[in-house]
Amino acid sequence: MDIISTLKHCVPRPLRPPLRKCAYALFPSLRYAVRVEKEIQTYTDIENVHDLPPIAHYWSEKYLVPMLEPFGFRNSIEFFRIYIAQMCKARPGETVWVLSIGAGNCASEINIAEWLRENAIENYAFECVDINPEVLKRARASAAEKGFADRFTLGTFDINTWKPPRQYDVILAIQSLHHFVELEVLFDKVHQALQPLGYFLSDDMIGRNGHQRWPEALKFINELWRELPDKYKYNHGMKQIEKKFQNWDHSVAGFEGIRAQDILPLLTRRFNFDLFIGFGNLIDPFIDRAFGPNFDPASEWDRAFIDRVQALDETELASGRIKPTRMISAMTKQTVSATKMHGNLSPKFCVRRTRRWI
Repeated sequence: MDIISTLKHCVPRPLRPPLRKCAYALFPSLRYAVRVEKEIQTYTDIENVHDLPPIAHYWSEKYLVPMLEPFGFRNSIEFFRIYIAQMCKARPGETVWVLSIGAGNCASEINIAEWLRENAIENYAFECVDINPEVLKRARASAAEKGFADRFTLGTFDINTWKPPRQYDVILAIQSLHHFVELEVLFDKVHQALQPLGYFLSDDMIGRNGHQRWPEALKFINELWRELPDKYKYNHGMKQIEKKFQNWDHSVAGFEGIRAQDILPLLTRRFNFDLFIGFGNLIDPFIDRAFGPNFDPASEWDRAFIDRVQALDETELASGRIKPTRMISAMTKQTVSATKMHGNLSPKFCVRRTRRWI
């Protein structure tokens, strides 16, 4: 990190990019260290990583909730609650251990614990790990404030050196898998740490690395982009209008979506799916934090546009011409007779065969 600091403060700005590349070439581990630092700083500065624009809630209520309800839940938090509660009820005389990987400030985990308490379920304990010690401080304070200090064990971890201290009944990955580089190591350790009848539960991103669009999806995005007035093209993250849709790679500086496209293929080789719901692709840019704030749910034109993009998304996903960018999944080591899934979108069907575009 000292080398990068020197580049920033002592070297003229135009010379910094080439010198940075040289530093990375001479010290390969430096790039990883810089990304870790960037990742920690980014999430330390964000109080609520789950904040979404109003148009995302319009889309979710109209399309995502009806998709999930047949499976017994309306959102991913309810999904996690159901599986954990089932495990607790099946083992009334035992402590059900729940591990959460990349837990951040543990807002979701504490929410689940509150719901368990409201439903008189007490035989559980959470172990939450994250790379960022600052957000874990917030988690510890929040857990204590809610009366869960004795229910939560918190700790920092590096996946390469992490050794699971026990086997767990439930392992959670809540929007964290797409931040890992060493996915193979992570999934092997999760498999090892999971009880034979346990569940590995995840709500995560499974699209192209860096949350980019694959070519087959990008052509639709570009067509839709051309018909949008400029006021809808303001990128709230980059603070600029994008006349042409920019297929940003968000993994360049940190770990955002660093190996997202590898998540589902690797999971299908290691786990069986009790439940798999794949969704999202073309709709993503229009409801995310960058461009979503430009759309007003109170506007008839805005709603009609979102409805049209969603209809196109559903048609193309069902055909297999594009693949989902998000999943909600319950995985296990045990044999599963039939995977519960939305439509024809099975885990294997949703794996994109990248060789088609090489």
